[in-house]
Amino acid sequence: MSNTYQKDRRHAQPDRQLGEIAVPEQVIVSMAEIAESAQEGLLALAVGTGLQVMAAMFAEDAGRLCGPDGRHNPDRAGYRHGSEAGSVTLGGRRVPVTRPRVRAADGSGELHLPSYDLFSSTEVLSRLAMEKMLAGLSSRRYTAGLEPAGQAIEDQAAATSKSAVSRRFVAATETALAELMSRRLEDLDLVALMIDGVHFGEHTCVVALGIGIDGTKHPLAVEEGSTENATLATELVTGLRDRGLDVTRPILAVLDGAKALTRAVKDVFDQPLIQRCQQHKIKNVRDKLPDRLRTVTERRMRQAYHAESALKAEGLLTELAAELDRTHPGAAASLREGMAETLTILRLGVPPTLARTLRSTNPIESMIEICREHSKNVKRWRDGTMALRWCAAGMLEAGHQFRRVNGHLHLPKLRGALEDHFTRNVGSVSQNEDQKAA
Repeated sequence: MSNTYQKDRRHAQPDRQLGEIAVPEQVIVSMAEIAESAQEGLLALAVGTGLQVMAAMFAEDAGRLCGPDGRHNPDRAGYRHGSEAGSVTLGGRRVPVTRPRVRAADGSGELHLPSYDLFSSTEVLSRLAMEKMLAGLSSRRYTAGLEPAGQAIEDQAAATSKSAVSRRFVAATETALAELMSRRLEDLDLVALMIDGVHFGEHTCVVALGIGIDGTKHPLAVEEGSTENATLATELVTGLRDRGLDVTRPILAVLDGAKALTRAVKDVFDQPLIQRCQQHKIKNVRDKLPDRLRTVTERRMRQAYHAESALKAEGLLTELAAELDRTHPGAAASLREGMAETLTILRLGVPPTLARTLRSTNPIESMIEICREHSKNVKRWRDGTMALRWCAAGMLEAGHQFRRVNGHLHLPKLRGALEDHFTRNVGSVSQNEDQKAA
């Protein structure tokens, strides 16, 4: 029993290029050969049918190169030379097939079948290995995440062992790391920059996230070290500059308060303005208070951070610090430390919808959480390169999930406020220098 499956021809031309895939007009599918597959479901039946269609495409390619079988063709590009065993990629596995061989008529060697080159490509294997393992599937359980292709295919499948999957995943994450760290940044017009650290075992990775003028979030870079120190942070930011990022324009740097990060940003960028993460400041103050005072102190700090002006917010925070001085001087000192930098977005007049994004490091924390989630099954971090590979893969995966930040329509206004801030500061410095000279 057989059915005929129609396939559209790709605008076939007599002088078709040798590298173009030849698609047969009709393919006769032997239902007797795939009858057992039908009992395993529609997908297994489709796989069996697809393999027969693929074999017909191999024959069509060979016929285009050699001409009709059994006829003399002086213009042929090659001649048939038997067949040999090969393998193709099918749903994250390698499946053995038989392909025809064609040798060049001029004796220059064997000719490639474009259809075989297409189906035998292993690129999809690396991509699937990376997708499955980032989704939390271990290399030992890789086959459990593959689509069922029928028992006959499973019995012949290869390239699904733990070691093979692990090798492909390493290669895929190395590619992801190279892609992240070699991407040129000249075309990025960043208004805000966020830098933070994430720990993988004993290794610390410092990561950077940029927010463009259109509100798009861009994973920028990652550096690995033992601690979140100034040297590591400076290498990260210097790398951004070396890859073409414009460091001369005013930029808002949203940081968690680590002095190493602040120093690195100020050393490399010409006109950075620091916004300390308000969430981190609240947590730091809470940690220095007893349970009975934590909730009320946090509420008062949040009210201050949402005040209508930076002046009023500073007054409320100063008043709270004075009250804490008497009973909990450590919490008061923590509140005063870097207070002005926690109010930067208020001084710039950032609208509330955009301020909600920029008052904390939540956007980069979200990216870091995706990195942690993807690597949660890793039990042993062998070295820093492994940490870098996993982190870079997670950052690129997060980049595919990003949406534009809330209030992105106000980012041009933020850019103007940053430029005005530095223009005023430069003007006041020049005026003071003139007065001293006089």
